Amino acid sequence: MSDRSASAPNDLRAFWMPFTANRQFKKAPRMFVAARDMHYTTSDGRQVLDGTAGLWCCNAGHCRPKITEAIQKQAAELDYAPAFQMGHPKAFELASRLTEIAPEPFEHVFFTNSGSESVETALKIAIAWHRARGEGARTRLIGRERGYHGVNFGGISVGGIVANRKHFGALLTGVDHLRHTHLPEKNAFTRGQPEHGAELADDLERLCALHDPSTIAAVIVEPMAGSTGVLLPPKGYLQRLREICDRHGILLIFDEVITGFGRLGSPFAAQHYDVMPDLITTAKGLTNGVIPMGAVLTTARIHDAFMTGPEHMIELFHGYTYSGNPIAAAAGLATLETYRDEALLTRAAELEPYWLDALFSLRGLPHVIDIRGQGLIGAVELEPIAGEPTRRAFSAFLKAYEKGILIRTTGDTIAMSPPLIISKAQIDELIGTLGDVLKTLD
Repeated sequence: MSDRSASAPNDLRAFWMPFTANRQFKKAPRMFVAARDMHYTTSDGRQVLDGTAGLWCCNAGHCRPKITEAIQKQAAELDYAPAFQMGHPKAFELASRLTEIAPEPFEHVFFTNSGSESVETALKIAIAWHRARGEGARTRLIGRERGYHGVNFGGISVGGIVANRKHFGALLTGVDHLRHTHLPEKNAFTRGQPEHGAELADDLERLCALHDPSTIAAVIVEPMAGSTGVLLPPKGYLQRLREICDRHGILLIFDEVITGFGRLGSPFAAQHYDVMPDLITTAKGLTNGVIPMGAVLTTARIHDAFMTGPEHMIELFHGYTYSGNPIAAAAGLATLETYRDEALLTRAAELEPYWLDALFSLRGLPHVIDIRGQGLIGAVELEPIAGEPTRRAFSAFLKAYEKGILIRTTGDTIAMSPPLIISKAQIDELIGTLGDVLKTLD
């Protein structure tokens, strides 16, 4: 039995931390207590340069005044309104603003509270859409190896990161996976999209032949796979995937939880790569990471198929208590205004040459076996220590924190996605410090 009398406000025992080595952390905690623009402040008063935009989400940096003020005002005016059979103006306003920056075919928005919920929502909409059109046999879902689509059962079922799947049983039935697109033997040290690998999209034809395409509802992929280590789509890959989906009547879902809101230099990766899916999932940058919120963007073709039958009947039996939450909607509106006022949704394209020059300057340092990057995102892949996968990258993470930069690791890959407000001098600081760290690794 735990000793409750020994608990204290800063006792670390009660909080079971997500995606964290809890025992290691609680022996030597790394605590942030404040943030502003590009920096975090630690509990011991040090400044840490944010090289990851929090968790790929604080695209406009931290504690931006317009967002903070909008949250404060909304909390005092309307804290909560039910989303079922009722509404409030800011949710409708935010949905309209989103469709203004989204690719042209996207006219409707379904609000969620996270990227995981956005994925679940998109998968359910896809299956229900086929049923609404009389193709109820289309229930199969196709993901991709090394894909990340959140941590709910649907997301880890279509996802392809082994550690996220192996502990949780058989997961959803009727799910299959495309091959991943990582070809280090052909594409190592490529700036931008790799030249090789478009033919990997043809793996979808194999799955169609195996399962019969009339049973497949949707294919879901990240246009750029972030959490698995920044895997950029080979040139022509997404286009071929779109063509195969069209040929067989399969919906294509882009998971843009990471790539949405300017990460690659366009508002959405669908625009950046000029490939239009049928549904787009978002979250993270939607509210600059300040308040949990996600959204699924749909075309009129998807939405209108549900708008049949008696008008008093619910068209889609799905939703969340906090869908379109007033405070989150206010944060989303202020975030979009900040992006607009500072031209942040295209800034990554302007900084990309400088960013990639800096990133690829790390080539040749000890243990570096690949570097990948586009827009304001980059990865440095390290040679694993024999028999101890992830240890070398985690050591880099700890040393980087001590030297005043925040990086993220996935496996033995270091991933970086700094806020879009980063300056060239701060890029030099981030990459220069990382270079110093890499030179010290065993």
